[in-house]
Amino acid sequence: MNIVLKKCVLREWRWEDKDSLIKNADNIKVARMVKDRFPYPYDETAADNWLKIATHDFPQTNFAIVIKDQAVGGISFESQGDIFRRSAEIGYWLGEDYWNKGVMTEAVKAITAFAFQNFDLCRLYAGVFATNPASVRVLEKSGYIFEGRLRKSITKFGQTIDQLLFAKVL
Repeated sequence: MNIVLKKCVLREWRWEDKDSLIKNADNIKVARMVKDRFPYPYDETAADNWLKIATHDFPQTNFAIVIKDQAVGGISFESQGDIFRRSAEIGYWLGEDYWNKGVMTEAVKAITAFAFQNFDLCRLYAGVFATNPASVRVLEKSGYIFEGRLRKSITKFGQTIDQLLFAKVL
């Protein structure tokens, strides 16, 4: 599945993405704003572990963000199951060289439309580090609405901070 956009392509992860994955993911500025399951440093072992999962993704919910044939980031959504089965959490990251160029806003809009069109979902949501105003702007530009502040709900690199909850519902 390829989603061709103006600034990037969203497509399945491939083993040949390994070098560009490591190059773009191994950045403290990226790691600072994502869950701990996204390791830092991001080395060959981390890339191998991710690609073992992502290359067998069915149905496809994990996408590489590709610019000029290089995987420069990732975007995904994860259904929550049980009574939350019509809700999914969206997550994304982008290599620092591609920040502030509209790439992520375009990707979030596209993956949101894809998720709603192809899965039985009525809600997509994202929890954003309160220290990440760029991600807040991406979600707002993509039609997500601020729902609340989860006080002291994130602990990353020894610092406990607030999480901002955004959602888009059908």
